[in-house]
Amino acid sequence: MSQSPRLTESDASQTTKRPLSAPMIIIATALDTTWRLFAPTLGGVFLGIWLDSMFHTAPIWTIICLMLGTILSTVLVLRQLKNVRKP
Repeated sequence: MSQSPRLTESDASQTTKRPLSAPMIIIATALDTTWRLFAPTLGGVFLGIWLDSMFHTAPIWTIICLMLGTILSTVLVLRQLKNVRKP
């Protein structure tokens, strides 16, 4: 049986990560923004629908949770924008 060579600390320090290209950074940022926009909003809608079915208060909780999800999405995107603008 052959064994795979193990990296020592000196070998591990010599390996470097390649920096991401500009298109990959743009794609990663777009995907990161997409989940920040849709996950809280859709999560709020589904949570609101579930709460409405539990308490028989349609559409009160759906509207409340939709607004909260939209506000959370806005906050998350603004945070991301602030981090992107850092020098």
